[in-house]
Amino acid sequence: MTILDGLALALFFLCWLGYGPLLAVLARRSGSLNDDMTVVRRAWMMAMTHREVRIVDSQLMGHTINSGGFFASTNLLLIAAVASVLFGGEQAMQGFAAVGAEPASTGLLEAKLALVLICLARGLLDFIWSIRQMNYALALIGAAPELHSEADRVALGEAAGSLLNPALSAFSQGVRGYYFALAAAAWLFGPLWLALGVVAAFCLLVWRQAGSPAARAVRTARRLLEPHLPER
Repeated sequence: MTILDGLALALFFLCWLGYGPLLAVLARRSGSLNDDMTVVRRAWMMAMTHREVRIVDSQLMGHTINSGGFFASTNLLLIAAVASVLFGGEQAMQGFAAVGAEPASTGLLEAKLALVLICLARGLLDFIWSIRQMNYALALIGAAPELHSEADRVALGEAAGSLLNPALSAFSQGVRGYYFALAAAAWLFGPLWLALGVVAAFCLLVWRQAGSPAARAVRTARRLLEPHLPER
């Protein structure tokens, strides 16, 4: 591994591990899409407690669970494809290197594929945990009784929101793994490509969280919804 490889790899881990803390700073200063969505979901769960028939809520949750299952199954297929090359022996590695990757030693090529595999595996674990928590939230919606006390509705809405928000935060982390897996795959073509890929992925993620049209729309919705929510 060259010095350039080491520097590019250090930049990769700096961006990967530093993205979460940066997002927390953005949320405190100007808001972020993920942070604003926690308020929107909390408002959704509060509204759910006032509905006698919760078919729409369960359908929305079912759609979200299906999305998580799709991403998880796709992630598993990608992990199997990368692992088949990484653990397929010398012949599989040589055949993969001949496709167009930068000439490198077998050990360095294995390290590059292992980085992609780590990103995908971390994403898979996030998707699995997300789906489990969404199923818990769906069960809570289904088990919710007809409540006549506003205090009980608030308590149930808070409990459901406390399940749903971590579930979809884990889903977002799983999706984020795809971005960094793509950046890690760029390392196959050289360290400069890895550095360029991780910076591009990082900047794209930050822009989508803070400056995209979706982020601005959800921020507007948060300003409308938050005053109507009970104080914690």
